[in-house]
Amino acid sequence: MLRSARSDAARKLALFATTACLAGCVHFIEPQPPPPDPEGAFVPITAPVIFVGDTQEHETTGFPLRDNDGAIDAYVEVAQRPPEQPLFGRRILEWAMQTSPDTPVVHLGDLLDMSCESEMGRIARVFDRSSQPKAILPGNHDGFFLGIFNLNALDALLDGEAAKWDRTCRRGTAQAPKPAEAASGAALTKRGFIVEYLRNLARGPHTRVTEVRVESDGDAEISWRNPDQRGFIQAIEARIFGGRRFGHSFVVQKLKLPAAAGANRRTILVGLDTNQTDAAVTTLDTLRGLSPGDLGHVRADQVEVIDSWLREARAAGDIVVFAGHHNWKRLSFASQARLFQAMKTLDQPLVYISAHTHRGFWAKHRIAGRSLLELNVSSLSDWPIAYREVTLAFDEKANRLQVIAAIRPSLDASPANDQELLAAWEAKTCGGTGFTSDLLERQDLLVVEQQRNGRGSLMEWIYEGFGEWCGACQQTLYESGMRYQDALLETVSELYQDFSADVPAVKQLRPPAACAGVDTATCIAQLLQARPATLPEAQALFRRRAEAIAAIDEQLDDRRRGRGEANRRRQDFFRTEATVGLD
Repeated sequence: MLRSARSDAARKLALFATTACLAGCVHFIEPQPPPPDPEGAFVPITAPVIFVGDTQEHETTGFPLRDNDGAIDAYVEVAQRPPEQPLFGRRILEWAMQTSPDTPVVHLGDLLDMSCESEMGRIARVFDRSSQPKAILPGNHDGFFLGIFNLNALDALLDGEAAKWDRTCRRGTAQAPKPAEAASGAALTKRGFIVEYLRNLARGPHTRVTEVRVESDGDAEISWRNPDQRGFIQAIEARIFGGRRFGHSFVVQKLKLPAAAGANRRTILVGLDTNQTDAAVTTLDTLRGLSPGDLGHVRADQVEVIDSWLREARAAGDIVVFAGHHNWKRLSFASQARLFQAMKTLDQPLVYISAHTHRGFWAKHRIAGRSLLELNVSSLSDWPIAYREVTLAFDEKANRLQVIAAIRPSLDASPANDQELLAAWEAKTCGGTGFTSDLLERQDLLVVEQQRNGRGSLMEWIYEGFGEWCGACQQTLYESGMRYQDALLETVSELYQDFSADVPAVKQLRPPAACAGVDTATCIAQLLQARPATLPEAQALFRRRAEAIAAIDEQLDDRRRGRGEANRRRQDFFRTEATVGLD
């Protein structure tokens, strides 16, 4: 009888945990594609602008977590990303920007994954290497742990859950600071993300953003106007809050899109912050689908700023389009209502550009008799890996706005199917090296299969969750983390074997300090072969491996399986233009 009760309790606990995980991921509502476009006399009003989304730069070398090692893919609808993604994924963003050095870039959010200072630092270097104007709209992973948890990591570092975020972000498993130094933790809250973003803007002359000063802690209000009317970023308004209210923080940006030759109207893009969340997310919130990773939120204080900008735009006769991280249907009902109250004051067609879904689609929404055209770009972290080059055209007589959004990369024309998109990537990237993708695919498949086989069961996850006070549980947690390290080290080893003879940057990789005097290849082999017998040995080996991976990744820095092409076609993924009017 007791055994049966325990079994029932275990089943209920497993069901509860599974439900919580599933409820925490993005609920995708099938979009309604816009109808065929009517004929019109459309005149270009903007030059091209690149829109990208969801790079999700990921920290791999901190404290081991099951929700950080790829195993969570067994239980929630996310990609099983191979080790190449955290090691080299940011190079895709870098390539996209550097191949169009004169085209402004708007990143639609989820720049980071766990929201760590180390992730932000690596991405900042990528942005610093490109010369064009650029702006970033925050995503739910930018300031929240794994895009879901609003933990008060920096003000309560000794708290178990908050400390987990901070330890997981400590690259190379560096020790946590003393409580007095908690404000400089490795986790990056929403407040910290906005501060770092504004500092990076002020540092880069190509942004033309100057004199934006933000204190390191406490509440602050930032209001910046660009004195240069040619600047891409024309205005920034931010409200940032310290302590437990950091989720209320926002940064909203007014961008001037480059004008097409002969355009007689200016085009403004209002870059929203759709991630203003309330108190810490509880399990109940997650079960109700109210996590900040699922739903986007725009509070009234941000809409007040947007209202003022729209009044200016109406007075100047500007065309206004909107952009934000969350797709329209995943904004809370209150947020949709607030935004539409502002949008409906415009006597022009309404356009909204989004990311978040990792899918890419076109949609037409009907709101109180008005049409809203949405373009959802794909992601740079999951298949279909793609981005959009967007231009706008306007039919003055019909009062219709046309969005032309070519899929990039491309060969002779915008890709019309998955194969053409893949061929474009191979030709533009691998094709230039003379290295065939077949070998990479075989290697990748083997590593992904190893990842899948090493996931373990949900009950093992629950058992390992007691690892903070259970030595045996903690050892299995470290062993799980080391299986993910195996995949990372094997990927680096394959990189060394495949490219060290021909690519100087690979050949010149210096052995990390953790290698204790041997060369890089030998060091990796030794780390892969070592198998600890006790918890202290597991902790020490995990730390050595993390230090080696972090050091190699630092030097390297100087696909989602998909839901099928047929589904993408139903959602008009390969469509490259659509129009919207006041109907």
